[in-house]
Amino acid sequence: MSKIVKVGTRDSLLALWQASQVKLELEKHKIKTEIIKIKSKGDSDLTKPLYEFGVSGIFTKTLDNALLNKKIDIAVHSLKDVPTKPARGVKIKCVLSRENPIDVLVLKDENINFNSGLKIATSSIRRKCQWLYKYPNHNIVPIRGNIDSRLSKLKKNNWDGAIFAYAGLKRLGINKVKLKELNWMIPCAAQGTIGIAGLESVKEFDEILERINCPKTYRLVGIERKFIGLLGGGCSKPISAHAQIRKNKIIFNTNVCSLDSKKSISDSTEFNMNEQDIANKSYFKNCKLGVKDIINLY
Repeated sequence: MSKIVKVGTRDSLLALWQASQVKLELEKHKIKTEIIKIKSKGDSDLTKPLYEFGVSGIFTKTLDNALLNKKIDIAVHSLKDVPTKPARGVKIKCVLSRENPIDVLVLKDENINFNSGLKIATSSIRRKCQWLYKYPNHNIVPIRGNIDSRLSKLKKNNWDGAIFAYAGLKRLGINKVKLKELNWMIPCAAQGTIGIAGLESVKEFDEILERINCPKTYRLVGIERKFIGLLGGGCSKPISAHAQIRKNKIIFNTNVCSLDSKKSISDSTEFNMNEQDIANKSYFKNCKLGVKDIINLY
C-alpha cells in the first residue's frame, strides 16, 4: 500500500502513546502513516464529571466526524470510551492486545486507614458507586484531566487517594507512585484496550487492520461491550464487565450498582471457550438476581 494512512487521535499524552503503538504495528507491515491530532469536547471541559455530560461518546464524536468527513482514514481510541453503538457508518475494525484492565488506587500515604472517612477522587460513576458500596463512610470527590494533571491535583488537595486505570499509568511509565490494586473492583468494559475504528463502507484498510488485530482481545471485549449494551450502559451508568480466559475457560465477571450506591449485584460465571452468546446468557441470569430492579432506579 503506497498511500499514507492518516491516523486520527486525541491529543493527550496517553492518546498519542496509543496512536504511536498503532503506527508501529502498521509500519511493521510496511504501511506509511501520519498521526493527525484532534481535540475532543471531553478534553476541553475538565470541570464536569463525565457522567454529567448526559451523552455517550464524549471523547469519540470529534474523531467520528473526522472519519465521516474523510479527514482521517482510521481513528485510535481507548475502547472503553467508545459507545457500544458507534456512530452510524463507523465500525471498530480491530483491537491491539489488551493491557491489564485492573483499577488501582494511587495513595498519598501507604499506611492509609480504610476504616476512617477517607476522601477518594474519581469522576467515574462506575468507580464511585462500587467504592461507596464497599466503603459507605468515605467521600468521593470529582477529578478530571489527563493522568499527569490528576496526579498533580492529588498532591495539591487534601485527598487520601485517587482511582486510575493501571493501563494508563503503565503506558506512560509512571511508576514512582504508591499503588494499591483494587482486585475487588470490576473494571469497565474494554478497559486497557486500544481500538481502531474506520468507516464501515471503506474496505481499503481492512486487510492490514486484520493483520494487527488481536483475536483473543477482540472476542473478550466484544462480550463485555455486548453485555453493557444489553443493559443500556455507558459512562453515565455504573455497569461493569470483565471477560478473561483462565485454564481454557472464559470467566465473565459483571457488576451493576444503583446510582445511590446502596444496591449492588455482582456475578461471576464460567463458560466453555466455544460457547456462544455469553453476554446474553449473563444478562438473563443477572436479571433473575434483581438487576431489573436496579436498572429501574436509573
